[in-house]
Amino acid sequence: MIKYSSQTRVLVAVDCIIFGFDGQDYKLLLVQRGFAPEKEKWSLMGGFLQPTESLDEAATRILKQLTGLENVYLDQMHAFSRPDRDPVERVVGVVYMALIDIEKYEKQINDDFHARWFLMKELPQLIFDHEEMVQMALNRLRYKASLHPILFELLPEKFTLPQLQALYEGLFDTKIDKRNFTRKLLSSNILKKKNEKDKSTSKKGAYFYSLNEAIYKDNGQNMLNLIPKNEMPAAME
Repeated sequence: MIKYSSQTRVLVAVDCIIFGFDGQDYKLLLVQRGFAPEKEKWSLMGGFLQPTESLDEAATRILKQLTGLENVYLDQMHAFSRPDRDPVERVVGVVYMALIDIEKYEKQINDDFHARWFLMKELPQLIFDHEEMVQMALNRLRYKASLHPILFELLPEKFTLPQLQALYEGLFDTKIDKRNFTRKLLSSNILKKKNEKDKSTSKKGAYFYSLNEAIYKDNGQNMLNLIPKNEMPAAME
């Protein structure tokens, strides 16, 4: 068998970034690292690529082993390759990310590695370059959400426009102009207005809407431009 015998072997790790939304807040799923160095410190879900698996297969395996989560669509994001990123030896880290409805997946999560959801504004210190990974993933998620209606999948079957705006404001950590936001949404025809109102927060109430599934599927990859550049967080500019 021919081998590249003159080449140095480099380990490949896969790290999974799982953002979640619980109906009110955005959170990040973390586990306590199970081995040295940095044992028991908070970490992304990570592990090493095995010789017989692809990167996608490794990401799926690692996420299930460390948290119990399965059937989560993971999007490959970036490779982190700084030579000194791991203090033990040379490791290239390939990052996957996902955004999920916490309630939908909550029953799957196990406690083998103390998997825990943290509010995005209250994250603990993470190992190695994991904080850099999270920030890049958050910026990537914000960029995608500003152009495509990916956040709609976190909504209940019927919802109000204020609820939808709060969903976007929470991700972007900013206030969005209500008039422009509403105008762009309604002009896209992606929503269907219902003949009932949510009066839980005011006497006047707000109309419920639902997704126009056919148009949503067509527009899922189309440009929507819901967030103007002047309302983007500074880190994204």
